[in-house]
Amino acid sequence: MATSISNVLVPFSSTHEASFRFIHPKFPTSPLTRCQKSIKVVKHSNASTSIAAEQEHGHDEAAPPHRHQRETNKHMLEEAWREIQGENDWAGLLEPMDPLLRMEMIRYGEMAQACYDAFDFDPFSKYCGSCRFTRRNFFSSLDMSHAGYNVTRYLYATANINLPNFFKHSRWSKMWSKHANWAGYVAVSDEARSKRLGRRDITIAWRGTVTRLEWVADLMDFLKPISSNGVPCPDQTVKVESGFLELYTDKEEECGYSKYSAREQVLTEVKRLLEIYEKEEVSITVTGHSLGSALAILSAYDIAETGVNGVGVPVTVMSYSGPRVGNVRFKERLEELGVKVLRVVNVHDVVPKAPGVLFNEHSPAPVMKIAEALPWSYSHVGVELALDHKNSPFLNPNADAVCAHNLEALLHLLDGYHGKGERFVLASGRDPALVNKGCDFLKDEYMIPPNWRQDENKGMIKSNDGRWMQPERPKIDDHPEDMHHHLSLLGFSSFDIMHG
Repeated sequence: MATSISNVLVPFSSTHEASFRFIHPKFPTSPLTRCQKSIKVVKHSNASTSIAAEQEHGHDEAAPPHRHQRETNKHMLEEAWREIQGENDWAGLLEPMDPLLRMEMIRYGEMAQACYDAFDFDPFSKYCGSCRFTRRNFFSSLDMSHAGYNVTRYLYATANINLPNFFKHSRWSKMWSKHANWAGYVAVSDEARSKRLGRRDITIAWRGTVTRLEWVADLMDFLKPISSNGVPCPDQTVKVESGFLELYTDKEEECGYSKYSAREQVLTEVKRLLEIYEKEEVSITVTGHSLGSALAILSAYDIAETGVNGVGVPVTVMSYSGPRVGNVRFKERLEELGVKVLRVVNVHDVVPKAPGVLFNEHSPAPVMKIAEALPWSYSHVGVELALDHKNSPFLNPNADAVCAHNLEALLHLLDGYHGKGERFVLASGRDPALVNKGCDFLKDEYMIPPNWRQDENKGMIKSNDGRWMQPERPKIDDHPEDMHHHLSLLGFSSFDIMHG
């Protein structure tokens, strides 16, 4: 018998979206966290009653064996954070999945997802291409007040690069910027979060492309020495994809937002924050999805290569659905610098398979030796965790290819993954409805509308005289006044500083 929608809706607050949780007889159950145990079913069928009751009492028949034992025996995060950040290349933490590591991977993935949720991609908004919120209200505006981080700087990239599916512009002649797009943010953990983490954490989150996959075809797919764009490297054979490098290093002097390159913005902010917290233990975590993952890997390399992180400050990349970035020598140089990269991918996603379709890490060693001089010979970096959306009972196995690249879907897969051969069971009770926030991936039987996240009235408000209008936004932050000071400390030439 079909259950009406009024019978299955349960109020539920996700990690950063106010939504509803759908209680359904086919949903695998898992223990609720302390805050979730207050969930009550207002109106229910017999089926939803039994499942709600199981959740109320922490019933967990479907959980993989020994998971509870592993969770209770594991050190607290504040004691194990270096291991979680990849000190030992996550040896023994992925198979089976360590609960602390899963929690952190989802948390950093949500910080990357925030870049999408905050981005204004509406061409009918004069603020299209910017962030919809101020720095001070960033996390609270996304229902992420619990994040425990303060955004210290917004990052901008110039739209001069040939990546049209990354950049968005308003259709109106009056717009906030003709040359720039908001590309992400830098945030630092507050006192309470730092205490739980066991250190002060500087996080850099990069935005990826919004929905489409066509940006892969926009890539020049041509390797060039990373030093050719001013990024220091003692080895000319260390090469990266030219489009990624241009996006990271290009600037537009006529634009207040992109008069400094994304590279200059990141390095100066990290240096400034490390000076503030020089007497504390600090970590640098860089996160991004899709093209944002490529920028995350590039910026992490740059931070380590230039020595901005100083001595003893680990640099870790949490990468989601990212493409290949450079050649084998780039991979080796990252390892020499001690940068740790954990890549999470969906095996059915096409983006992690590009660029470098012909010559890559899967090619026989003799072939790669011959091909290493070619401008199309790529290699993935770091440690890979490969997930399969066909293992989730929630997801349509035959959905559109774009769905396999969706970040919310990947976080859903992370939440249900316990190890190879283990049953898919949601560990944290993360709302499956989030998967359909920006795509159509959940099975129809769960009755979650596709692409359900949208702004009320498309951002229009009523003025005092009763007329509908687009509201003005507070002045968008550009760059701090001490930018030149930190550029000089980093050794940038006087020409670069004068033209910044």
